Amino acid sequence: MTAGAFTAEEIDAGEALFRRPWRFLRSAPGLEHLPGQTGPEVAFAGRSNVGKSSLINALVNQRGLARTSNTPGRTQELNFFEAPGGGLFIVDMPGYGFAQAPKAKVEQWTGLARDYLRGRATLLRVFLLVDARHGLKASDVAVMDVMDQAAVSYQVVLTKIDKIKPAEIARTMQATAEATGRRAAAYPRLLATSARTGAGLAELRAQIAQLAGR
Repeated sequence: MTAGAFTAEEIDAGEALFRRPWRFLRSAPGLEHLPGQTGPEVAFAGRSNVGKSSLINALVNQRGLARTSNTPGRTQELNFFEAPGGGLFIVDMPGYGFAQAPKAKVEQWTGLARDYLRGRATLLRVFLLVDARHGLKASDVAVMDVMDQAAVSYQVVLTKIDKIKPAEIARTMQATAEATGRRAAAYPRLLATSARTGAGLAELRAQIAQLAGR
């Protein structure tokens, strides 16, 4: 489900990009460990346990590329992935909000994510994942504030839409559109996805390919 349709050509370009053999490149526990800014990047951000790693795995059709866990806060570093010849990097960011880890550790990786958002010139867009069952939370709004201030383009992607009814999805889409509509850095097209069923993945692939100029 999307707010705004993609053409068949855009869908095909997205599928072609994600048929490439994506691979893990590097984990960065600090800014000094980031890879060089050699190509465009798109990042996935969201609350702990929103399903970032599962969605990335579904996008690339590789079950174990990004580490998944039922324990909130499993991703504690910036994880970079690439597809040889694809001209694009995907970044799995640490989750924010609740996490089953010491407070100091949570603050460390939250700070890392914020510093990355503020200072990465090659970052094309952040896909802000929001659990469709719950909608935007205060922690999401705080991250949107950071991206607005840093002029970092971001786009909301609902996750886990298979867990609620279509009418509930529509209500969440409407509420999210209203909440982001006046934000300076928010991209207006909303996407709704399910890593389990594959719903919305073709559109998300198309969106990423469009950003990469495919």
